[in-house]
Amino acid sequence: MVSNPRKKPIIGIIGGIASGKSTVAAEFEKLGCAVIRADAIAHDLLEQESIRNELVRQFGAAILDSSGRIDRTRLGQLVFADAEKLCALNKVIHPRVLERTEELIAEYNQCTHVQAIVLDMPLLVEVGWASRCDRLIFVKCEAAQRARRAKQAGLLDEQGIKIREKFQISLDKKSRLADNTVDNNSDFLTLVRQIQDIFSDIARSR
Repeated sequence: MVSNPRKKPIIGIIGGIASGKSTVAAEFEKLGCAVIRADAIAHDLLEQESIRNELVRQFGAAILDSSGRIDRTRLGQLVFADAEKLCALNKVIHPRVLERTEELIAEYNQCTHVQAIVLDMPLLVEVGWASRCDRLIFVKCEAAQRARRAKQAGLLDEQGIKIREKFQISLDKKSRLADNTVDNNSDFLTLVRQIQDIFSDIARSR
């Protein structure tokens, strides 16, 4: 792994699908943190010709849209119906996402204006990166609320969330791993105040 000589605090955001992890990360960004968004890195990777060719070789041309690009919805439907296919996809994507994440950590460590580094990484615990974080924050959100938010965003329905989360470490275990919990079941301002309090505590601890 790339060393972290400047010791910028690394904050990992964990929680269930559609719990508001990216919203929490964005609020930390407003406070002067650099956010590394694993999903964005993965999406960029899917645009690379070498990655596209490898995935077509493994999963077939049905994962492509009419323009020849990878259709993420089709790919997701395919891999989340088959654990072996999901594992095969992860072997292609995850190492490259983690490599890019390490590069960005090294870059942000050299930025004097960056207060801390936030990892918005959906499978942070699953890929073994909990130990890379100085602070783990669990975003608590009830299942019904998460389902409503996912539906409103045009992402997954409640069944789709359950299917994907069965491949992940349980929320109970993630909550036990966390150093802090933010409750995202009420209004936005309440969430913001919780984040500000945690950030102040992290700043005092440096």
